[in-house]
Amino acid sequence: MRRPHRVSQALSCRVGCDTVQTPDAGCPRAAGSAGVLLPPLWIRFSLGNTPAPLPERPGLSLLVAVVTPRAGGRSLRAHGGEGGASARSPPAPAGSRLIRIIYAAVSITCKFMRIYLHTDEAGQEWVAFKMAERGGRGSGGHGSLDKSITLPPDEIFRNLENAKRFAIDIGGSLTKLAYYSTVQHKVARVRSFDHSGKDIENEPLYEITVQEEITARLHFIKFENTYIETCLDFIKDHLVNTETKVIKATGGGAYKFKDLIEKKLGLKVDKEDVMTCLIKGCNFVLRNIPHEVFAYQKDSDTEFRFQTNDPNIFPYLLVNIGSGVSIVKVETEDKFEWIGGSSIGGGTFWGLGALLTKTKKFDELLQLASKGQHTNVDMLVKDVYGGAYQTLGLSGNLIASSFGKSTTADKEFSKEDMAKSLLHMISNDIGQLACLYAKLHNLEKIYFGGFFIRGHPVTMRTITYSINFFSKGEVQALFLRHEGYLGAIGAFLKGAEQDNPNQYSWGENYAGSSGLMSTSPDVYPMQRTRSGTFDMLEMDRLERPLVNLPLLKDPSTYIPDTVDLTDDAMARKYWLTCFEEALDGVAKRAAASQPDSMDALERAEKFRQKYWNKLQTLRQQPFAYGTLTVRSLLDTREHCLNEFNFPDPYSKIKQKENGIALKCFHSVIESLDSLDWEERQFALVKGLLAGNVFDWGAKAVSDVLESEPQFGFEEAKSKLQERPWLQDSYNQWLERLKVILACNSGPALNDVTYSESLIVTERIAAMDPIIQSALKEEKLLLVQTGSSSPCLDLSRLDKGLAVLVRERKTDLVIIEGMGRAIHTNYYAAFKCESLKLAVIKNSWLADRLGGKIFSVIFKYEVPCQ
Repeated sequence: MRRPHRVSQALSCRVGCDTVQTPDAGCPRAAGSAGVLLPPLWIRFSLGNTPAPLPERPGLSLLVAVVTPRAGGRSLRAHGGEGGASARSPPAPAGSRLIRIIYAAVSITCKFMRIYLHTDEAGQEWVAFKMAERGGRGSGGHGSLDKSITLPPDEIFRNLENAKRFAIDIGGSLTKLAYYSTVQHKVARVRSFDHSGKDIENEPLYEITVQEEITARLHFIKFENTYIETCLDFIKDHLVNTETKVIKATGGGAYKFKDLIEKKLGLKVDKEDVMTCLIKGCNFVLRNIPHEVFAYQKDSDTEFRFQTNDPNIFPYLLVNIGSGVSIVKVETEDKFEWIGGSSIGGGTFWGLGALLTKTKKFDELLQLASKGQHTNVDMLVKDVYGGAYQTLGLSGNLIASSFGKSTTADKEFSKEDMAKSLLHMISNDIGQLACLYAKLHNLEKIYFGGFFIRGHPVTMRTITYSINFFSKGEVQALFLRHEGYLGAIGAFLKGAEQDNPNQYSWGENYAGSSGLMSTSPDVYPMQRTRSGTFDMLEMDRLERPLVNLPLLKDPSTYIPDTVDLTDDAMARKYWLTCFEEALDGVAKRAAASQPDSMDALERAEKFRQKYWNKLQTLRQQPFAYGTLTVRSLLDTREHCLNEFNFPDPYSKIKQKENGIALKCFHSVIESLDSLDWEERQFALVKGLLAGNVFDWGAKAVSDVLESEPQFGFEEAKSKLQERPWLQDSYNQWLERLKVILACNSGPALNDVTYSESLIVTERIAAMDPIIQSALKEEKLLLVQTGSSSPCLDLSRLDKGLAVLVRERKTDLVIIEGMGRAIHTNYYAAFKCESLKLAVIKNSWLADRLGGKIFSVIFKYEVPCQ
């Protein structure tokens, strides 16, 4: 499926022409005409050759157009939808995909427009526009809303019908809405059969049931204040199950829009302190979202350098740059104090910028600054001294006087240069203040936020440079991926204190979050427009609290992932292609896992489309969800599968494989018992590695398993590399043995889950007295990791496992599998001995590590004393 450049650049629409022309032909403007501009094409709405202007009360909801070649360019035939247009207009073609939501002005009525693209088998490009009015006539200025088109709850206000609690943060230009909802979704459960008195030879090992389960989810939506009335109307119309009577509100707009909110929603507005909400929100994201914090490096290959999660988030300095600047020292969850600030902040930049450039919009002012050259306006050290000031060690390129050249130069300065000079002046002042306060209070971490930052590269770059200069490189300017949501998150937490949300662990749901988007059109042409878009963040409440593994040598420096794909362009291209090529097979497997479901194929296709779109976003913006890794790609896929109710596509495969393995148990044990001690240890290791070959997430293996149904344990062992292995510490390992073992809490590919391991172990214990005795005496304990991923993040483990590790004084950790021991934790350092072992089932990865497919990793490490 192709995505034409002209469509990907459609960042705005406008009315004003009723003809189709090429970009260089000019465009006659006709008052009252009904046309839409998609740069670089002017489009005429028509039915055949008859123009079809929009009706007096706009009601056009669907337009489908086919683009056909013509001499000298392309023409576009369009078919209208409702409101006086032809009923012959075809629906959006199957397989079309949403490109973007954009904002259009149609006559005096504001509209949302959503653009779809589809290429049919004949190679024709179909473009579908869905439009819905924001405000209409005879509505008192509020207008009606086409709910099925403009703000569908499955795309923006998801699960709104189950919302329980609300909070809102209204700034000068952006509104951030937070709500808590319950989500009903399917989960796969396993239960042991009662086999007493039955011939179980041909019976399944256990029963698999799919149950409905209700979990908690936090939703955060960010949009321009322009849309607040429309969104409140939408919420009111869809709010059916809430029992809440109050909405927590913060931000300057909480006062301005108080009456509107209460009128629209029928909820009492309870205003909360802005700074308290910001701090609470900041603490929450620092604690719960991996890769939340980043440093900005404009001149680096990696624009965003994400930081590892420090388990000790306190103390830190929060510099909030709004109209002015507030500097707050945060010491604990509830202890913080305002220690300084400045009246020279974002409002100063905006106000002075408007006076200097006559530009009234903040984002446009920043756009000017990004194109300017401050040295045309600022007086530099070299302008004063003819070069560097060696005595004080000052570079000649340092600014000696902001706007210094304007006093002597007899010329007009460009708006771009003045905006850039002003930006440097404000940023340098803020940076120096922040550094001084950080040094005064012995703080090493400085987080920047506020509408002045808002993810703009030009502001992050100037702030970063200022902090680096004034701290002599000792302090790093840090930014937050979800900085815009802090106030709304904090206001929500204030309203949910009786539920104590901080007692739980939360995880970002990649399927429902829009991610961090670039604002550099030159580098990322697929970016969303900053105006007229909705940003979303969703967080799921996890079943159990997650903590660090106590045996990590240094949790503050622990990085679970072996390769950062945002850094490694070659690896990124390979893995994105790899996941994309495997997508059809995963969708097919998902549908096949639910043969009795009437809509399984439809849901599988929706999963495929959604995950494909995520992959395309990550191709253009690898940093959208933090550090891009193989683990994050796998987790995103699992989230998308769960989104469309495929909780465990491999459950039947695991059931079959576990049953076969159980039937082999006696013969394997007898074989091991016949070996001497040293041979037995090697056979155990080889058996463990053979088990790791059965990986349905690896194409090289899944192809074999599908084409050779009889492929079994012995065949898997024959695939293994002969010693010496690619990584071989077996001889050192042989000298001593103690083991800890844990299974995934939830399903991921065909990895065994905790609940499945309980049933299998119970059956094994009935066949083997040694295992039965070990279970009874608690020499063998089955535990869960808290993870539902093929990979493993040891900084987010089940709290029960961490407690057990401490109590049992564990002195050895074994990590098995390509996802857990190679994609993650390959370089993890522990306080105790560790063993990482896996079979490499990807030829590209094996080649990069210096081996071949089915090479063996057996990495035994002893910590330095």
